[in-house]
Amino acid sequence: MEMPALLLFDLGGVLIDNTGFERLGSLLPAPTDAPTIKERWLASPSVRRFELGWAEPGEFALEFIAEWQLRLSPEAFLDEFTSWPRGINPGARDALRTLRQRYRVGCLSNTNALHWQRFGGFADDFDIALASHRLGALKPDAAAFEHALAACGMPAAAICFFDDSAANVHAARRFGMHAFHVEGTAALLDVLRGEGLLVGQ
Repeated sequence: MEMPALLLFDLGGVLIDNTGFERLGSLLPAPTDAPTIKERWLASPSVRRFELGWAEPGEFALEFIAEWQLRLSPEAFLDEFTSWPRGINPGARDALRTLRQRYRVGCLSNTNALHWQRFGGFADDFDIALASHRLGALKPDAAAFEHALAACGMPAAAICFFDDSAANVHAARRFGMHAFHVEGTAALLDVLRGEGLLVGQ
């Protein structure tokens, strides 16, 4: 692989500790395992609308509560929901700072206005920050990668992409990106070192 021009990262499950599926499981009316919750989340109409930027927080809360049969007020749910991403994982910011000395570094994340605002839009962490609710497109849909490539202004072959979703990785590869399936920051750092992209950490 030639030296990439851009390293593009997913956020939740790669750089950010997101407790969403665990916390959501505790709110459901019946016990449900994490893989089932994740599968349902990815197909959820209310989640898709919010992460596409098509619903305001209040609308999302009402739709999500009804869809998932939660016993919470919209206000209580939004307080809970906003807290699900706990923070950037240990070692992730140091790695990003090191990588930015050699490469452009960006993110491409399925997310929403509340979680995006919680981290200040990641203005200090990335050269380019792409979010589904601002793009109006969700991974692994082709439109998300089309918008990302247009925003980055470079060919797919010049980009390394890292995501914890196999479907997103396969979609990125179809567009010609060098894409890697990683779950968590420790696994990400191992791949970066193995590919010779991160030296000295």
